[in-house]
Amino acid sequence: MEFMVLDEKNPSSIVACLRPARENARAVRGALTTEVWETQNQTWLEFNRLLRDGAFDRDPGAFFEWVKFRSHLSRGVTVGTMLQDEALHFLRIGTFLERADNTARLLDVKFHALAGDYFGAGHVKESQEVDFYHWSAILRSVSGFEVYRKVYRNVIRPERVAELLILRPDMPRSLAACMNEVVANLQLVANQGSSETLRRAGRLRSDLQYGRIDEILATGLHAYLTQFLDRVGDLGVGISRDFLVPMAA
Repeated sequence: MEFMVLDEKNPSSIVACLRPARENARAVRGALTTEVWETQNQTWLEFNRLLRDGAFDRDPGAFFEWVKFRSHLSRGVTVGTMLQDEALHFLRIGTFLERADNTARLLDVKFHALAGDYFGAGHVKESQEVDFYHWSAILRSVSGFEVYRKVYRNVIRPERVAELLILRPDMPRSLAACMNEVVANLQLVANQGSSETLRRAGRLRSDLQYGRIDEILATGLHAYLTQFLDRVGDLGVGISRDFLVPMAA
């Protein structure tokens, strides 16, 4: 937990995310609303206060709930107060690329640990007992437990969890929903040099739109998710190249 929360050398740790988020917000303070800046700044200050007071050591669960709440608050304030211009569109692109990456990694880690590993298995072994509480925790970590119950109305099954978090466009944290948002926002900021990146994003969205979970499991979920992560990473590189790297004179 210290590695994922406090290690500044780990770029995925909470401290390594909150610090640059606040520093980047300060660097573009003029492009942000007061509400967005104050939310980012207050989150960073409160984070450090909680660490000094020992809140993380006393109750990690409550601390993580606070982090989730501040993340939801930051996202809501951003969407609810910022002008819907290029700054917001780029922010949303980053949000959904990161969300897709995180969802894919979370799924891959859990399925990779299962016996049989879904490498071409195509179905859940009848003799395998599903760890209900573990799958519930996975769904709750992406705010998907109630959504799963509403959509499938039965016991939690791994292949249904995969379908929900990969292919359902109405599940906000699914890979399909994330790519829908990435493509929509990319189209709004497209320039003459971004056509190839937009094409690749659209191709990835189409693969998810017309994909079937039985086909994905039959060919191997780990391989599918690994390829997806590579393609998302490639999109990030393409967006940086197309929009953020200064063009030569």
